[in-house]
Amino acid sequence: MRTYHCFWLLFWAGQPHQSFLTPLSKRTSGFPEKEKVLVLSGNSRRDLHRSKRSWMWNQFFLLEEYTGTDYQYVGKLHSDQDKGDGSLKYILSGDGAGDLFIINENTGDIQATKRLDREEKPVYILRAQAINRRTGRPVEPESEFIIKIHDINDNEPMFTKDVYNASIPEMSDVGTFVVQVTATDADDPTYGNSAKVVYSILQGQPYFSVESETGIIKTALLNMDRENREQYQVVIQAKDMGGQMGGLSGTTTVNITLTDVNDNPPRFPQSTYQFRAPESTPPDSPVGRIKANDADVDENAEIEYSITEGDGYDMFGITTDKDTQEGIITVKKALDFENKNLYILKVEATNTHVDPRFLYLGPFKDSATVRIQVEDVDEPPVFSRPAYIMEVKEDVPMNSVIGTVTAQDPDAAKNPVKYSVDRHTDMDRVFNINSGNGSIFTSKPLDRETLLWHNITVIAAEIS
Repeated sequence: MRTYHCFWLLFWAGQPHQSFLTPLSKRTSGFPEKEKVLVLSGNSRRDLHRSKRSWMWNQFFLLEEYTGTDYQYVGKLHSDQDKGDGSLKYILSGDGAGDLFIINENTGDIQATKRLDREEKPVYILRAQAINRRTGRPVEPESEFIIKIHDINDNEPMFTKDVYNASIPEMSDVGTFVVQVTATDADDPTYGNSAKVVYSILQGQPYFSVESETGIIKTALLNMDRENREQYQVVIQAKDMGGQMGGLSGTTTVNITLTDVNDNPPRFPQSTYQFRAPESTPPDSPVGRIKANDADVDENAEIEYSITEGDGYDMFGITTDKDTQEGIITVKKALDFENKNLYILKVEATNTHVDPRFLYLGPFKDSATVRIQVEDVDEPPVFSRPAYIMEVKEDVPMNSVIGTVTAQDPDAAKNPVKYSVDRHTDMDRVFNINSGNGSIFTSKPLDRETLLWHNITVIAAEIS
């Protein structure tokens, strides 16, 4: 008659919150379910092999972070050949055996000596065996079992960044994607809700919202205008336990910048500008600067100026200073106060980059009136002719009038003129001039054979 012996590894749940047992496979015959026994057996000491089991357990659970003062009880190893006389010795080997997990070699009781952390190591694989103390030979086949560390919620969600930076165009539609934040939880995602993270917004409403499951931040308010407010600081919370009370949480900051779009037309701060220009102003010289204000920035604030109409359309031009976006008015032709002393221009400022989405706000241009007053410059008298040729006989008596020059003040004042001879051109003082009427007369005898031509310069000056 063949005999069988049984070897049991019993896992006791001394405190329900500390250890748990779960069957991996179940058969219909043998031990009842409530006994929670791992049965190992062999037919003899000489011929050891695993027998057909009626009920098999090969995995059980311990809670991590055990805080008791005593060792945490794991379970009991027992063979049906143990008669209680001390002839058997129980041995434990595998992950942490002898250090983290110890066994009482006489009773088979297994204990954990240290607090376990699932995040450091979630699973331990151990092997149990019973041997005869006298012979050292096993009385049961070696059995392998698994200790799985059950998670507790001891890790708060951690965001991948402490600070996120994002930007979106101003005036974006509600629901526009801004940025996605992500938080991870080191707890076990397969057990309970310890690692199930839910996102919520703590700061940043009503401007932005966050999707609770994805962490995607979107705009929540219509017509957010950069010119009113450019920077926003949003605080997002990630809470585990599915957001339920008692869950752990972490936060991150999201700095959001509104970028500019061309939603503001240029506007002149005043309707009329006045400048003065001396009539002596050379062509291409600046007369003055005007500037239309644009609340936008960069290319959206670029302006082009033009003269659209006015009585000085052909006398003046305007260009844009690319650095200051000012319109520079310049003279195109010579000015003449006596001919025209006032010009009225219409100047237009237009955005060079227009966004069609905002044309409903009105035309992206503005106009202003520019009045340019030409100033009189005190100009020297002007002779009626650039040169005079006079003939005189060599025997003419002294103090004889040989001709007359005429000059006038071109200014509006029409000041009287006095005349004089430039003595650098008449060193011998052969001629003289009447300072009042410009008549030239001889003051010395003339000799044709000595000097045929006399070239003299006459100076005309205003009498003020």
